[in-house]
Amino acid sequence: MNTLKNDIFTGTITEKSDRLYNEDLAPAKERHWNAYSLLSMWMSDVHSIGTYTFAAGLFFLGLTGWQVLIAEVIGAFAVLYLANLTGAAGTKLGVPYPVLSRISFGVFGGNVPALIRGFIAVFWYGIQTYLSSVAVVAILLLIFPGMKGMMGQTFLGLSLPGWIGFLFLWLLQFFVFRYGMEFIRKFDNFCGPAVYAMMLIMIVWIAVKAGGKINIGISPVHVSTGQAVVQFFSAISLVVAYFSTIILNVSDFTRFSPSTKTTKRGNFWGLPVNFTAFSLASVVITAGTITVFGKAITDPVMLIQKVNNPFFLIVGAIVFIIATMGVNIVANLVSPAYDFANAAPKHIDFRRGAMITSILAVLVMPWKIYSSPVAVNYFLGGLGAFLGPIFAIIAVDFYLIKHGKIDVQALYREGKEHAYWYQKGYHVKAFAAFIVGIIVTVPLALVPAFSAVSAFSWPIGVVVTGIVYGVLMRIEQASLNSEPEASSIQ
Repeated sequence: MNTLKNDIFTGTITEKSDRLYNEDLAPAKERHWNAYSLLSMWMSDVHSIGTYTFAAGLFFLGLTGWQVLIAEVIGAFAVLYLANLTGAAGTKLGVPYPVLSRISFGVFGGNVPALIRGFIAVFWYGIQTYLSSVAVVAILLLIFPGMKGMMGQTFLGLSLPGWIGFLFLWLLQFFVFRYGMEFIRKFDNFCGPAVYAMMLIMIVWIAVKAGGKINIGISPVHVSTGQAVVQFFSAISLVVAYFSTIILNVSDFTRFSPSTKTTKRGNFWGLPVNFTAFSLASVVITAGTITVFGKAITDPVMLIQKVNNPFFLIVGAIVFIIATMGVNIVANLVSPAYDFANAAPKHIDFRRGAMITSILAVLVMPWKIYSSPVAVNYFLGGLGAFLGPIFAIIAVDFYLIKHGKIDVQALYREGKEHAYWYQKGYHVKAFAAFIVGIIVTVPLALVPAFSAVSAFSWPIGVVVTGIVYGVLMRIEQASLNSEPEASSIQ
């Protein structure tokens, strides 16, 4: 029997299959993540070099600072709505993303969307660790100038100081995740405010250097009015696409929230409010660099390096290292840890899943991937095109087909008598809709001929897949409803 308290599952899983269950995948028993915890989680996800560069880089679409900011606010509210869908589902059921995906794809079929998300995270975990390690190397070279002679000594394409920085960050993140989700919550609570302090210092510094002459009504790139309108909506879509990974697996965190009200409050403060504040800071600082340096500098690390003060350089690098660790753990470690555990619950728990992620993140040699735009755009971009269709199936199934009425016990059981067994643990209709979706999204994301609409590949994938899946399920329901009537006639 499912036990509910205020629409939140509070029961214990009985008669579970060891191929589908372990304690880390079970519905959360302790729910200590309040609204501030979720705000901190979002701050860790938002406050990164990648988000800063992304927000500032929207200048080069041909938009002014004001237009960029408005597009980011609209995009943030769209992300809020989408994250509330999967986030509230996670809170109600208390389950992580791979278990949530079992509802739509089948108890075994759920491994497919889980592992797609997991492998995307592995690559980005490695890339983010590498990017953060560059700041470590900068500090090492500043403190120990003699190490510059070691930069020419390379192994597998990475210099010796590069290896030192990369492995240092690798071990530091390992220390954080080995203590589990509660320690990650406390770590997130620290990361966000630390980055805001650094951003405030950067704003004051650039404002002084610019003599107060910062104009966010300009753009370094000039386009026609018609192009600006298209780019404005492209910017909104890019904001949604940027958060498409965490939109999918936000239930990994909201499962620890005590109520859907708390989840939505935390998401509100963490997305439109926090993302807008961070974006505003990024836009103001970038606009200031146009005044001071004559060009837009969108990389905060490069900007800090222009400060002729070793102490400020070290403090700035440390803050951005902390920020990158925060986003890496939230966006790229927690999800694959659950995803790999879901593939073999009997043998892999959360910590082992995180360890597998960490090891794979080294083996893929992320410094080589990051140095190759082709690898980033075609491989990671191609995998990213899969996320919209997955989200569409999960959201349509949970809210429009099943109306949020889920048998939580059946998510951990095998056999055709259980709701999510479908066809031997796989839901054929979900996979059929998924295939149709990626047939549309992958070419849009990767084929140069579609570059004009590639920014809209995620929402297009969501709409197309959602419609296909909804139609297939309605046909099935109509068929089932007509069977008793047909048999009575006979």
